[in-house]
Amino acid sequence: MSGLDLGLRAQAEAIASGQLDPAELLDACLERIEQRNPELNAVVETFPERSREMLAQAPRGPLYGVPVLIKDEWPLPWRAQRFGSAQMLSTPEPGESGPYLALRDAGAVIVGVGNMHELGMSSTGAISVYEPARNPWDIERCPGGSSSGPASAVASGLVAGAVGADGLGSIRYPGAYCGLTGLKPTFGRAAIAGHEIYNTETIVSGPLCRDAGDARLLASVLFGEEIPAGEAQPSRIGVVRDPLWEDCAAEVRERCEQGLDALVAETGSSVVELELPELGLWLTAALMVAQAEEAARLTPERVNSLRKEVSPIARGLMKLRAAIPATLPARSLLVRAQARRRLAAIFEQVDMLAWPTVPAVAPPLASPLVELPSSGVVSADVANGRHGTIANLTGIPGMSLPVGLSEGLPVGLQLLGSWQSDAALLDAAEALERATEREFVELRPAARA
Repeated sequence: MSGLDLGLRAQAEAIASGQLDPAELLDACLERIEQRNPELNAVVETFPERSREMLAQAPRGPLYGVPVLIKDEWPLPWRAQRFGSAQMLSTPEPGESGPYLALRDAGAVIVGVGNMHELGMSSTGAISVYEPARNPWDIERCPGGSSSGPASAVASGLVAGAVGADGLGSIRYPGAYCGLTGLKPTFGRAAIAGHEIYNTETIVSGPLCRDAGDARLLASVLFGEEIPAGEAQPSRIGVVRDPLWEDCAAEVRERCEQGLDALVAETGSSVVELELPELGLWLTAALMVAQAEEAARLTPERVNSLRKEVSPIARGLMKLRAAIPATLPARSLLVRAQARRRLAAIFEQVDMLAWPTVPAVAPPLASPLVELPSSGVVSADVANGRHGTIANLTGIPGMSLPVGLSEGLPVGLQLLGSWQSDAALLDAAEALERATEREFVELRPAARA
C-alpha cells in the first residue's frame, strides 16, 4: 500500500518514526495528482519546487513532511488567490496568509491549490474559471461548494487532508457530497489572516479530512493549539424535525436517522425535540450579513467592469449585492443578535444539535437541482442554505460526518455545538465512528481504487 493511502495522522506518524520518507511521499503525491487529477480537476496548480523548498525548510512539527492541499481562497507567498474566478473586485497579491503560516509552522508541505466555486457563490461547486472540480463518487455530480477542489482531492486520495473555508456552509456541503469529515470551527478560532474579505464575520478556515481524528489534527494546526481528545459524554441532542429532517430525500433522512441512533446508543445520549420557527428569518439574515461583507468594494465602477469571463450568474449576484439597501444588513445584524440569544437558551436545554448536512445527495453538475418533499425540484443552493447557514450567522461550530450512501452517493449528518465546543463535536464524531466500526469513513469511491 502506498503511503498516500494512509490518513493524515498515519502519514505524520510514519514520517516521524522513519518508516516513510517525506521526499518520496511528496514525489508520489505529485505523481498521483498528475495521474488522477485530469479527470477530477480538483487541483488547479502545483508548484513542485516550492513544495520541495517547504519540505527542506520544514520544522519538526505535528505535520512534518505531510502533503496538504489549500483552497484557492488563501494567498501563498508565491501565488495570489483567484477565488475560482476570472476576475475579482480587488487585485489580489501573493502573501503569507494565516492558513499558510499555520501549515508551514507545523511542518506541512503545501502540494497544490484546490479548485473552488467561482467567488464562493454556491454550495455546489458547479462553476469555476478552471472548469468545475468533479465528485470522485460520480464525476458527473457536484463535489459541493465552495471548497470543491479540497473535498474532491481528499475523497479521491490525492492528499489525506486539505484546508477549506466556510462562509455559508462551504466546508460542510462538500464534506457531505464527497463522504468526508469537515469541520467549520467556532468563528475566530482558526487562522484566517490575509483573507480577501478582511472584515468578515462569517468566514473561517477549517479541515476536510477522511475522519474525525485527522480533522482534529489539522484543526489543531489551524487553531494554533492542540484540541484535546476525550470520551464523548452522554449528551442531550436537539433535533428540529420540521423542516430540517422531514423535508429531505427519504433515504438521506433514513441514513441520518441511523447515524444519530448509533451515536445515541454509543454515548448513552438522548434526543430532544425542538422547534425553530425563526429558521427562515435566520437564513435571510445570514445571506444579508454575508453579502454585506464586501460592500466597500461594490462600487458601480468595479461591478460594471467585471469581464465577460466572469459568469453571468456571478456578475448578476454582484449587481444584486450592490443594490441591497444598507438598512437590510443592519437589520440582519439585529436578527443575528436575537439568533445568538436564542441559541444560548437552546444550549441550556441541549448539548448539541443534529440534522442532515444537506437534504439530498450531490446533484448533477449540468443541472444542480434536487427534489424535496415540500417543494419538488429546487436549486440545490436553496435547499442547502437552511441546513448550513445558522453556524455562520451565529459563529457556532458545526461539522459534517459521513453516515452512508444513497443512490451510491455519500450522505452527511451535521452536528452543531455551542461556541468553543469544537472538541466535543470531534469527540462525538469519533464515537459515531466507533459505533459504526468506521464503516462510513472507510468507504472509498472507485476513483480511489
